[in-house]
Amino acid sequence: MEAQNMEVATLVQKITGLHAAIAKLPSLSPSPDVDALFTALVTACVPASPVDVTKLGPEAREMREDLIRLCSDAEGRLEAHYSDVLNAFDNPLDHLDRFPYFSNYINLSKLEHELLARCVPGLAPSRVAFVGSGPLPFSSLVLAARHLPSTRFDNYDRCAAANGRARKLVRADKDLRARMAFHTVDVADLTDELREYDVVFLAALVGMAAEDKAKVVAHLGKHMADGAALVVRSAHGARGFLYPIVDPEDIRRGGFDVMTVHHPEGEVINSVIIARKVDAGANGQNGHSHALGAVPMVVSQPCKMEANTLEKSEEMAKKELAF
Repeated sequence: MEAQNMEVATLVQKITGLHAAIAKLPSLSPSPDVDALFTALVTACVPASPVDVTKLGPEAREMREDLIRLCSDAEGRLEAHYSDVLNAFDNPLDHLDRFPYFSNYINLSKLEHELLARCVPGLAPSRVAFVGSGPLPFSSLVLAARHLPSTRFDNYDRCAAANGRARKLVRADKDLRARMAFHTVDVADLTDELREYDVVFLAALVGMAAEDKAKVVAHLGKHMADGAALVVRSAHGARGFLYPIVDPEDIRRGGFDVMTVHHPEGEVINSVIIARKVDAGANGQNGHSHALGAVPMVVSQPCKMEANTLEKSEEMAKKELAF
């Protein structure tokens, strides 16, 4: 236990130093200094660690909250920069691998699709929503092109400039241009639209504080169709210094049955939570027929996956970098 405490203290000290250096940067736009510091941060946070960021002291907790805000800002600027780089090409989709973390999105999207397929057997969504898609909607692009070739994707983001950049990325691809739409709206303003989706993806940085994330999940639970699937990105261990950690209990309280919580190792940073909107009608209440068809709601019995199957799929995904 003492050795473990020392390991955690050393990590927190290192992260605190990196936070201080990042906070002093004049700008978080891509540059050699910005890239070097965030590379060092990710390198420190990715390995397995006994740290529980929910139990940090007040100063470390405040530091972590500010660090996640800085990471969000830097990530947005990085994606905007590379979206502009890609949009300079006649067909931006032919050059996605220029983004330095493209392989991470390949692996994450493959993982999410496989988890969904195992947790919701027979899933063949006609419409999917991605909340918090940003200027470089890799997840939607990869899922649409590789895993869900007949599904329509509605991408939601509060930023009109982000949607403008994202929309240009699919301009040269007739199929994706027809199946992908981009809407400038806050998730809090989405109501009846949410009932149309078989699956809703919630980006990691939508609702950065725990209470804000819980409010978003509760809003989705209020308006999504019964039986529809929710995919939530979270974090685990030291990766919680990079992204918010989502409490599965908040998802349950929001009206969902949590099917699985998966913490990947290796290149994929985000944890993945698969949940399903509780079917009110199954409890004798008035509810909407769920969007996934006639598959009955099965409460409990969490989805379980063999670790070697996931590891194999992640290794295969690393070899598939061509869009």
